Amino acid sequence: MKVAIVTGAGSGIGQSAAIRIAERGMGVILTYSSNREGGLHTAAVIEKAGGTAVALPLDLADSGTFPAFRDSVVDALRDTWQRDTFDHLVNNAGSVRTSMFEDTTEDTFDLLTRVLLKGPYFLTQRLLPLMEDGGAIVNTSSNSTGVGLEPGYSVYGTMKGGLDVLTRYMAKEFATRGIRVNSVSPGPTRTRLGDNAFERFPEVIPALAAKTALGRVGEPDDIGAMIATLISTESRWVTAQNIEVSGGYNL
Repeated sequence: MKVAIVTGAGSGIGQSAAIRIAERGMGVILTYSSNREGGLHTAAVIEKAGGTAVALPLDLADSGTFPAFRDSVVDALRDTWQRDTFDHLVNNAGSVRTSMFEDTTEDTFDLLTRVLLKGPYFLTQRLLPLMEDGGAIVNTSSNSTGVGLEPGYSVYGTMKGGLDVLTRYMAKEFATRGIRVNSVSPGPTRTRLGDNAFERFPEVIPALAAKTALGRVGEPDDIGAMIATLISTESRWVTAQNIEVSGGYNL
């Protein structure tokens, strides 16, 4: 059985991606940070449907925890799947803080750097020796790097832009092992990011839907399904691509 690691799968896009990947017959190691209940729920949903999943804690903002996380992955692979390698990696975990440029603090800048760029970089580096040749990596980016520009997202969008470039470098270097690397860029999507911003400010939804060609905001499953497709053999000839999954936001 193939095994995928999905970070930030306690809710939203990561949760959907983990479930959709499991539906394709793969085992899933999923991570959560503060939302332990959500991570365990995602694993339970997968197992109830006949799949196999292990939920592990991961603090993406602290790269010092990555060696211990790698050890936990090794244990999970051995104990659950009798393997010492995995096949696919989805770097999805993230965080968002918004502020206008003149109000942005170094603390905010440094936190988003660690979570959105440094975290995926060094987590992938740490896990790469455990990854099978011929696998696939998907990085969750954002359309805030291009057509989705909104005031207040300068740090978030900048880090996601760095992730887009990193995706291409990963694809270039990992190609020698047959590992494909792509990114997806969601538009406005109904997730828990921003302290459940969509629940706290439902009045913004109609305006966002009006700016979207397909007439609504995104749902986590819209993006999770694309991530599952990108790691599958159906996408075996796709690498170094950033695919916007936004329903035509600002088209």
